Amino acid sequence: MTPVSLPQPLPEKAADTSPEQPWPVRVLSLKIADYVDRMSQLWVEGQVVQFSPRGGTAYLTLRDPDVDMSLSVSVPMNAVNAMPTPLAQGARVVVQAKPAFWTKRGTMQLEARQIRPVGIGDLLARVEILKRLLAAEGVFDADRKRPLPFLPGRVGLITGRNSAAERDVVENARRRWPAVRFEIREVAVQGSAAVTEVIAALTELDADRGVDVIVIARGGGALEELLPFSNEAMVRAVAQARTPVISAIGHEVDQPLLDLVADWRASTPTDAGKRVVPDAAHEVATVTQAHERLVRAVARRLESERRGLGALLSRPVMADPTAIVHVRRDELARLRSRGAGRVEARLHRAADQVEHLRRQVAALSPQSTLERGYAVVQHRNGTVVMDHADVEPDELLRVRVARGDFGVRPVTTLADKTDHSDELAAPDRTPTAGPAVRPRKKRPPRQAAS
Repeated sequence: MTPVSLPQPLPEKAADTSPEQPWPVRVLSLKIADYVDRMSQLWVEGQVVQFSPRGGTAYLTLRDPDVDMSLSVSVPMNAVNAMPTPLAQGARVVVQAKPAFWTKRGTMQLEARQIRPVGIGDLLARVEILKRLLAAEGVFDADRKRPLPFLPGRVGLITGRNSAAERDVVENARRRWPAVRFEIREVAVQGSAAVTEVIAALTELDADRGVDVIVIARGGGALEELLPFSNEAMVRAVAQARTPVISAIGHEVDQPLLDLVADWRASTPTDAGKRVVPDAAHEVATVTQAHERLVRAVARRLESERRGLGALLSRPVMADPTAIVHVRRDELARLRSRGAGRVEARLHRAADQVEHLRRQVAALSPQSTLERGYAVVQHRNGTVVMDHADVEPDELLRVRVARGDFGVRPVTTLADKTDHSDELAAPDRTPTAGPAVRPRKKRPPRQAAS
């Protein structure tokens, strides 16, 4: 008899499952249902995007206004009827509900007990809190805003489908600049899909290099209808765009957060159409005025230069261009004559000085002394006889006179002076050695003794 194998028990926990021991789908559904059933009741906020009452129960879809996520909600009709205002699509509500998991369909929904509308005061308070948060991050700072182009090649326009705002922007822009081109993206500008569609259109236009400026336009409306333009995701998308953005939401009194983050705020869509392009008529008038001013300025300048040229031509030097040459030539001749006279005078004075110095040198020279009759007596070695005691008897001495020299021999010395005094006194004898230089009578020169 073959033994019968008993079935293996299923794992208790999800972590214990394996390819050999998996959970059947029913088990997983039951586990999820059991886990969800243990969750407590909670309050959740969202935007109603679908609403369909069926008998005593109303089925609606609750969507997160910031991201594309939604949940199904069932709520008793008596709770819906107890609301102070009728429930409609796009309304912001808070719901007290308990999550429930349907095992047969594998879906989860919320079973609501109560439903309340979010008041205007609550919405404004939340917008104010978000405004302070973004301002603290510097999202609204003026230094991060980009200047608008003077004349954009193409204008990106994000607006509602077949809306008056689109006509206001396009018609006013073309009235000012007929050649302006638009890239228009028609999206939902209110309701649950407004944030998602506006952000998608903004991203598409921002990626287009041919678009130089983007206008986000919407007409006026109630506060709830303008809430998408205070959405944090939209505000951050505009702040991150590289293309300048113009906000034209509602009327002058309306100020969603998009106005604060945009590079320029238009009070109305009409104002945005006037601001996005220049006024062609005004620019033509400005160019015409500038051209006229330029023509007048050039004419004044030409007239001024003409008068100046006339004044120059009227001067004597222009009547006779060589006059200045004659003046300079005469002046140069006078200077040359005066210079020549100065040089000649200096030369005469220098010649006189030279002559005077020559005469002084001649007067002070030994030759001048010799010319006056003096003589120079020298020993054979060339030394001058300064004292007769230095002379030896019969020593050959050299006597230099003014014109030539001759030799002499003394016949007496200092020692013989006493014995031969009578001879020295004789006038007809040869003179003895006496002073080195003495006067004598001039006579014709003769050959010096050897």
